[in-house]
Amino acid sequence: MTDDTERHNMKMAKKKAAREKIMAGKTEEKGLVIVHTGKGKGKSSAAFGMIFRCIAHDMPCAVVQFIKGGMSTGERDLILSHFSDKCAFHTMGEGFTWETQDKSRDIEMAQAAWQKAKELILDETNRMVLLDEINIALRYDYIDIQEVIAFLKEHKPPMTHVVLTGRNAKEELIEIADLATEMELLKHPFRSGVKAQAGVEY
Repeated sequence: MTDDTERHNMKMAKKKAAREKIMAGKTEEKGLVIVHTGKGKGKSSAAFGMIFRCIAHDMPCAVVQFIKGGMSTGERDLILSHFSDKCAFHTMGEGFTWETQDKSRDIEMAQAAWQKAKELILDETNRMVLLDEINIALRYDYIDIQEVIAFLKEHKPPMTHVVLTGRNAKEELIEIADLATEMELLKHPFRSGVKAQAGVEY
């Protein structure tokens, strides 16, 4: 064994021991409030990744889409066709605000989506509830941020994970989150004239 290999092995053994010591103290389990925000791509994609993990672990879960309309997407079609017994899927929006051009209708639909979201979160059989694009509805004050925060703090069951996605997450929401991730935009094909594509964007 060379000196370099021996030094490497000793270094890795120390890292392993330190890591095991840290992990030994992580024993708590709880339902998390998770926020995915930022201008970068991947907020909903990452959230759906967790939904599919729940499905794989035979854990009931649910999705409420606040803004996106009824267009076909890979996640929605796959869940509805193969996993509807494990994941309730509710597309409550009618499209982005610049598409609908009807603020009163957008508010009405956002409020209806929030009511459905509360119902699903309160159902303790759901281990995870994804509120897709709720941050957009909160940004435009279609839903009261203080009501959402109070509900998550006071009524969310202890073992239920709630994931909230969308750009421009309010600071108050990030403050109460257990996990908050900001996707940073470095490059995007839209800027080069490339349209949204199946398998990448939807």
